Amino acid sequence: MSSLQNQLEIPEVRRTVRRARRAAHILAALSGERRNEALLAAAEAIDANSVRILAANEKDCARATPSVERGEMSRALFARLRTSERGIAEMAARVRDVARLPDPLHRRLAATELDDGLVLYKESCPLGVVGVVFESRPDVVPQIASLALKSGNAVCLKGGAEADETNAVLVSIWRDALDRFPDIPVDSIALFHTREDVMEILGLHGEIDLIVPRGSNNFVRFVTEHSRIPVLGHGEGICHVYVHEDADLPKALDVVLDSKVQYPAACNALETLLVHRGIAPVFLPAMIERFLASGVEVRGCMRTQELARALGVIPATEEDWSKEYSDLTISIKVVDGVNEAIEHINRHGSRHTECIVTENHDVAARFMEFVDAAGVFQNASTRFSDGFRYGLGAEVGVSTGKLHARGPVGLEGLTTYKYKLFGSGQTVDSYSKGRLTFKHRSLQG
Repeated sequence: MSSLQNQLEIPEVRRTVRRARRAAHILAALSGERRNEALLAAAEAIDANSVRILAANEKDCARATPSVERGEMSRALFARLRTSERGIAEMAARVRDVARLPDPLHRRLAATELDDGLVLYKESCPLGVVGVVFESRPDVVPQIASLALKSGNAVCLKGGAEADETNAVLVSIWRDALDRFPDIPVDSIALFHTREDVMEILGLHGEIDLIVPRGSNNFVRFVTEHSRIPVLGHGEGICHVYVHEDADLPKALDVVLDSKVQYPAACNALETLLVHRGIAPVFLPAMIERFLASGVEVRGCMRTQELARALGVIPATEEDWSKEYSDLTISIKVVDGVNEAIEHINRHGSRHTECIVTENHDVAARFMEFVDAAGVFQNASTRFSDGFRYGLGAEVGVSTGKLHARGPVGLEGLTTYKYKLFGSGQTVDSYSKGRLTFKHRSLQG
């Protein structure tokens, strides 16, 4: 059978991923300066094509509007879909932020002299090919593309159908920018379009090194259960703020409100507010009034309802404590102390981001020690849990798992390491028979 016939029998998705894999090998060998040049060119191209991006996004939004009106698409999802001139400027700015970050590759992580003339180095290197499946937000494309290029990885993207036009234009702009560099393959970024493509991608164990799903809890679970490829991501973002009795009230009001309303569709937005019973009679009425003034629907436990009887609090159900609203809805529970707050969070939370508001540093230390989450804050909005705000330039996604990477995943989460051993003719037999012995002397520090 001819080589051409072999190629024709390989599905298009697999061929595209294999081209990406070859591109990844080239990216890994590029200098940090060259990768940065390409990033800056991509940022300039995004700025220069603002009108084109907006036109594509308008088509996506117009197509999605009837679905919102029929209740088939949530307004939160629609908000993530829409971009603007400011949004496009921010896309380009985030790419430049990534270019300014230190080179994550070829960093010497450890050096050990095993014996005379036998030295072992541990150095950072790219993962290879990263597959990212996401919903709605078009700004995900330049975020992920910039992190992938900076870290020497090829990336295969599959966005939600609702953002097809915008995603296609952004990937086209990125590939056109790379095409100006003869040593950087445009195949280092690829875009897929259908659900069938996703199923093929999930089956490419050995071709794709990491899958990052960004979507609903059910979607993340589906990806995990239908692929042998390592998966990095999170499902729900059920985040809490616990207002302790030693909280500064004005500070607490501001932190809680920002956590909920600054961008309620985000995975790091507040979903359940826990309030110490000692401060609840003073704090809750004022807080609920702020929520209502911001259009937030308030659901509360029995004690919350009693303290805010005239404010129209809806009774919370047991299901509310484990629900991600991703909208202007919040559940509130009055608790007896920090231990009950910790217990509630560890039972109902999603290990994403949790916050305590208190001036008591011993209580804060206990909360931060025993709450099981990727991010644990004191006196700061949960909305700070973000790759850009952490100084990572951007993020591929958020991981609530505990292996490889945790929390907002930036450049470091897209790298691994390899061992490089330099010898001078040594053999293991000499050590196993006792003729030679290891020194294992660290060459660092």
